[in-house]
Amino acid sequence: MIDLHAHILHGIDDGPETLEEAVEMCRLAAEDGIETIVATPHQRHGFWPNTDREALEVLFEELRAAAGGKPELALGAEIRVDSELLREVDILPGGSLLPLAGSKYLLLEFASVPIGPDPRPLLHELMVAGWRPILAHPERIPWLVDQPTLLGELVERGVLLQLTAGSVIGELGRGPQECSFLLLDEGLAHFVASDAHDAHIRPPRLSEAFRAIAERWGEGRARQLIDQNPRAVLENRQLSVHNAR
Repeated sequence: MIDLHAHILHGIDDGPETLEEAVEMCRLAAEDGIETIVATPHQRHGFWPNTDREALEVLFEELRAAAGGKPELALGAEIRVDSELLREVDILPGGSLLPLAGSKYLLLEFASVPIGPDPRPLLHELMVAGWRPILAHPERIPWLVDQPTLLGELVERGVLLQLTAGSVIGELGRGPQECSFLLLDEGLAHFVASDAHDAHIRPPRLSEAFRAIAERWGEGRARQLIDQNPRAVLENRQLSVHNAR
């Protein structure tokens, strides 16, 4: 299993506060069967802008050394979307933004209220520039949940969707679970990740979601969402939205 979205860097956002807690999260992930975690600290968030890329890289190397390779670690970010995002993406690979594992995939987070730009032209511009946008936890963003046809339209245009494991298994409430099931039923989901934040309340755990998906949609679908598609991201391979479902 590969976890594309986890807040495991310490002391920089609402993830673990200490290196010891971050290492404990890695230990739990390895015990759960997770082979690789992409550390995805918040970037461009109102509370956690994390604009110092070198500082994030130092923290990442510190954690990687302390975790001892179990699981393997890669670096990325959960990037908040606003009207200035395209300007910062244009200067990549310079600037502060961190694509997932150095790939052409960007993990993007929309605010919980529709205060930002229309997602359609913005995501289109990213794709025209060669980037592959992945929307983080759309099942937990109310204005996206209220517009399932918009999510379907975005996927048809090439956008990829990442669900949270806790949503799939019902830990985050009935609403996120129902939306997750709808997206899975319609073939609109491409990844399931933990979005872990700590070792206890929101741990890096995927095995329960894997079993739940395998039981309802088949083991092949579970492997696609939690192994095969995430592996394509790590290897920076093109992932067609149609082949990814």
